[in-house]
Amino acid sequence: MIFRIFQLGKTREAWLKQGCAEYIKRLGPMAKLEITEIPDVSISTAPDIQTVMAKEAESCLKRLDKDDFLVLLDENGQAKTSLEFAEFLDSLSLKKSVVFLIAGVYGAHESLKNRANAMLSLSKMTFTHQMARLFLLEQIYRAQMIRQGRNYHY
Repeated sequence: MIFRIFQLGKTREAWLKQGCAEYIKRLGPMAKLEITEIPDVSISTAPDIQTVMAKEAESCLKRLDKDDFLVLLDENGQAKTSLEFAEFLDSLSLKKSVVFLIAGVYGAHESLKNRANAMLSLSKMTFTHQMARLFLLEQIYRAQMIRQGRNYHY
């Protein structure tokens, strides 16, 4: 299985890039991982927020393969503990590719929600999409450590 992370917009802050790089490095020996930064759409180039969301969704959807298991990160998604997340990843172990999608600043368009195989919430709080990527990477790493019975979670 390969983990793919799609993020709308770039991670700009050096400290966030550094944190992401650390978890990418840690995950290297235990999981295949691809990260794709998808250009976000500026509200200044669109007539309204719905158009921005629709254009961003279109850009994401064209990058998905039909067999990809899409996990949309969304504030209304299911919240899981780290142990539950590890079990969730275990349940997907036969999938070829699991794509985690971090939507843009306005959230996910309905077409992405309709395509999603699962929707997860990282928290009831709202985070920037850049921070969500760091938190997601850490949780994937934590889940891999749990799945391998290695000391990190406790």
